[in-house]
Amino acid sequence: MGKKITVTVIKADVGGCVGHSSVHSALIEKAQGMLKGSSLLIDSYVAHVGDDINLIMTHELGRNNGEIHQLAWDTFVACTEIAKKLKLYGAGQDLLADAFSGNIKGLGPGVAEMEFEERKSEPIVIFMADKTEPGAWNLPLYKIFADPFNTAGLVIDPSMHDGFIFEVRDLIENTRVNFSAPEDIYDMLVFIGAPGRYCIKRVFHKKTGEIAAVSSTQRLNLMAGRYVGKDDPVCIVRCQSGMPAVGEVLEPFTKPHLVSGWMRGSHSGPLMPVSMQQATPSRFDGPPRVVALGFQLADGKLIGPQDFFADPAFDQARQMANEIASYMRSLGPFEPHRLHLDEMEYTTMPQVLKKLKDRFEKLR
Repeated sequence: MGKKITVTVIKADVGGCVGHSSVHSALIEKAQGMLKGSSLLIDSYVAHVGDDINLIMTHELGRNNGEIHQLAWDTFVACTEIAKKLKLYGAGQDLLADAFSGNIKGLGPGVAEMEFEERKSEPIVIFMADKTEPGAWNLPLYKIFADPFNTAGLVIDPSMHDGFIFEVRDLIENTRVNFSAPEDIYDMLVFIGAPGRYCIKRVFHKKTGEIAAVSSTQRLNLMAGRYVGKDDPVCIVRCQSGMPAVGEVLEPFTKPHLVSGWMRGSHSGPLMPVSMQQATPSRFDGPPRVVALGFQLADGKLIGPQDFFADPAFDQARQMANEIASYMRSLGPFEPHRLHLDEMEYTTMPQVLKKLKDRFEKLR
């Protein structure tokens, strides 16, 4: 067996410029310098989507490694200091603790990481979203790994024909359950069709047991007990040679689906596929954005990236997203543009209810 490589993606919003729209170049440069100066890493790349910094790191220390997580935490803290000096909006808002405590999970930043032995050729796609929540990956991951209308390989590639295993997390009860596709698809859809609570965390190749995809499932409001910003999730997908082809991995994003987030984290809107340069949400602080960066791994080195959604083939998806955004905006404060009541628990809704509780009369 060859050596195992770990790909770790950790993201955080530590200050937006201007408002929630983008990341100041000084923060990106600081993050790049700290990662490049670390002897822990084989390679690194710093990306940004909206007001989020995304740290893409490769190493040989495995998942949940305290030193890697400490490096990410220290990087975000250093970027927060710059954000405070520049008076950037929401400086340090995703850092829910005053100090690192062994593992970054539960401290605010979103984490997705996978460990595997590099194949002869190892293409990966890293998806990064802004103004939405972890459940945003449910529909695309279902299409990529379970829908033959999206992924032809499920029908015509013998190495994929047996299907995949989906690990689904209940974010409220903090439990997990595995579903086997295709035989468990109908049962699985009951749960993943409710992406505010049930999220696809990992996907495994059924025949080999190899990890195929992993997402971040951190929910900031559940950790903080209040609304502090949307979760802005990340996702890593391995491609080719028994996994879906790169084109099959990207295809679900040609039809922008509705996700929770957008303005004040309290609205439904279309997930617009964009280049990193276009990942500066502004209309009603949105609409929600997703960026796809492709890398070839070579002994842990990140060869790339290719900015997939810069392709004009996704122009129609962007146009569709704008049309959906206009329709949803026309509904104003009414559902389903505004999120359903059970998802408004961490906004102003509880305070308004408390203020008006004496004005509600019992009907006899």
